[in-house]
Amino acid sequence: MNNCIQCNEPSKYKCPICRKPYCSVVCCKLHRSNPCIAPPTPNVESPTEPSREYEFPTDDTVPVERLELLRQSVDVNKCLENPHVREILKILDKSAYPDELMQEYMLEPIFTEFVDACLSVVQAPDNEKQ
Repeated sequence: MNNCIQCNEPSKYKCPICRKPYCSVVCCKLHRSNPCIAPPTPNVESPTEPSREYEFPTDDTVPVERLELLRQSVDVNKCLENPHVREILKILDKSAYPDELMQEYMLEPIFTEFVDACLSVVQAPDNEKQ
């Protein structure tokens, strides 16, 4: 177990951006008061690091590299500033039947704006489609 980067206590959590450990909400807020950056992606996978490949990819599977671009998207981040969008995402994440809820939420313009922003990042440009 690693120690918190703020108070050096045993940590349970990691920053979703830089992956540094923290132990509490207070320490998380202290950490987030300064901008952090994601660690560089290693070229060679180390044995302690999980695989970034899909176990069962399909024709519709989005490459991990494209998913990583979502973090950098200005449009996606702008949509995520809206608390209503974040609440919808939490509800979808906890739902046993997200596909049914998704149909309902796709009728809300703010959610469709978020979906369109995500799709514009992860969809391959026309010249890359096969």
